[in-house]
Amino acid sequence: MSLIQQTFADLFHLLFPRNCNACGTPLFYGERTICTKCLHDLPFTDFHLYPENPAARIFWGRIPIHQVIALLHFKKGTRVQQLIHQLKYKGQTDIGFLLGKMIGERMLLSDQRPDLIVPIPLHQKKQYSRGYNQSQFIAAGIAHILKSPIHTKLLTRKINTATQTKKSRYNRFENIKDAFEINRLPDLKNLHILLVDDILTTGATFEACGKLLLDNGLNKLSIATLAYAE
Repeated sequence: MSLIQQTFADLFHLLFPRNCNACGTPLFYGERTICTKCLHDLPFTDFHLYPENPAARIFWGRIPIHQVIALLHFKKGTRVQQLIHQLKYKGQTDIGFLLGKMIGERMLLSDQRPDLIVPIPLHQKKQYSRGYNQSQFIAAGIAHILKSPIHTKLLTRKINTATQTKKSRYNRFENIKDAFEINRLPDLKNLHILLVDDILTTGATFEACGKLLLDNGLNKLSIATLAYAE
């Protein structure tokens, strides 16, 4: 970049500052979406290194899962919660793409490359109200690294379920178990599918979608999420 271009870029950032989506401080030139300090301080789980990690154990005895990756630890009042809030409700979809790429990089390290990447769908009313499905941007980041195709039409959310907040694991599953349907587009019997969502709590949503896919002949199922809520 020439000195003149650099000067105009610096002036633009001075007049129209961009802030870190995690801590709110102005981003320096060259920083995007999340500042360098916040990126360094994020609570990464390294679950990709441990097949029997705490996120994977959620599904033991429920549905067979090949791999579960959660990028970050989630706790209320932290920068991770702020990032997910900005992603889901403030239109900051770059967060999903950036952190999705980080998930993809970790999957490469563990030599995992699914045949299809499937974001958990929102009900059409919720997606219309929000304007987008945040999980699709996470999936896009993963796909950018793994070069695996994304399939956004495989699953449909046919029931707009009530909020899962404050429900037990059993009640969450009962609330959502019949909320999805599968569109019979690909033959699932030889496929490895990666289901993607923003946060893993009780695993009820993943279980409902995963059971539906496995019951319809899916060969191998993995799960990826931005954060694991302990």
